[in-house]
Amino acid sequence: MTKTTGRDFVREIVAADLASDKHGGRVATRFPPEPNGLLHIGHAKAICLDFGVAAENGGTCNLRFDDTNPETEEAGYVEAIKRDIRWLGFEWSELRHASDYFEQLYDYGVQLIEKGSAYVDSLSGEEIRAYRGTVTEPGRPSPYRDRPVEESLDVFRRMRAGEFEDGAHVLRARIDMASPNMVMRDPVLYRIRRAHHYRTSDEWCIYPMYDFAHCLSDSIEGITHSLCTLEFVNNRAIYDWLLEEVEAPEPVPRQYEFARLNLEYTIVSKRKLLRLVEEGHVSGWPRKSTRLAITPVTMTMLPAWKTLTRSSTSTSRPSAGRLEAIPPPIPGPSRPFGNCSLPCLRRGYGVTSLVDSHSTSRVAVAKPARAKATTR
Repeated sequence: MTKTTGRDFVREIVAADLASDKHGGRVATRFPPEPNGLLHIGHAKAICLDFGVAAENGGTCNLRFDDTNPETEEAGYVEAIKRDIRWLGFEWSELRHASDYFEQLYDYGVQLIEKGSAYVDSLSGEEIRAYRGTVTEPGRPSPYRDRPVEESLDVFRRMRAGEFEDGAHVLRARIDMASPNMVMRDPVLYRIRRAHHYRTSDEWCIYPMYDFAHCLSDSIEGITHSLCTLEFVNNRAIYDWLLEEVEAPEPVPRQYEFARLNLEYTIVSKRKLLRLVEEGHVSGWPRKSTRLAITPVTMTMLPAWKTLTRSSTSTSRPSAGRLEAIPPPIPGPSRPFGNCSLPCLRRGYGVTSLVDSHSTSRVAVAKPARAKATTR
């Protein structure tokens, strides 16, 4: 593939696929957040990439909510995420949800059992972790790994019917318990979760795992380029395995990983932000009336967005000080863009790219020396 000056590696891949007519000349992407919290500036990079690549090539980009964990998801987060995407200036081609496909995903589970590629395991969660092994030791097969197909089918159907308590059984892929990639050691595909779902109510009591629902939802929607951060690089193996096992129609979607965005002196992890809230270090998760100190246009033009790599990039500044993850509202006529829920920062500076090594992208953040820290 010939490198074109000014293109990052994702856009090079897309251009090559269009030139070869790999997907019939189509480009279809998706932004798939889980509605279990508000977006942060790291998500903005993914939004700009997913929607931007589609727009640049006359394609489509769906907004799909990965709503497979009813215990943590809320309709309020759905609305906040939609509002933030529009604040950035993007509009999705179609609004989708993983829960739209629950019936079809269940049928895929049955299909995998019938062909011997999945089985119902009755080990406890703790036992499954113990049998999994370590990075230096292979795992051990579950005593239920050779459960007869008809028995697994019967138990799986009874799981759906609500006959068992949480944790009694799970559906697992039958792959390789000695695989050096621990993701491939018979991963869990379905679990029992008796919880009210914000969309489907109490219709379901079993829910698919992310790795199972994600790739199959991509296939159902006809996604061509599934873009995600490097933390999912090992998950690409199960992504491809599942598409092959269910005989997904060709050409199948392909996952591509890029370096995530880190901001020095700033928390950009939804999990860590949630911990700050739950442990009482900040009030609110976060304030939904928060306004950013930069405009949507500025955010979409940040240098970090333009230097998409698989590599580690870092710029440090000796004058950079602590920066709160959630700034106070910035009032005034210079902010005509309305409210946004993105936990964000005051100022972002340039970033220099390196190529080929696998790590994370960073943007150094500086704050005026005399500015007072905000307490929450």
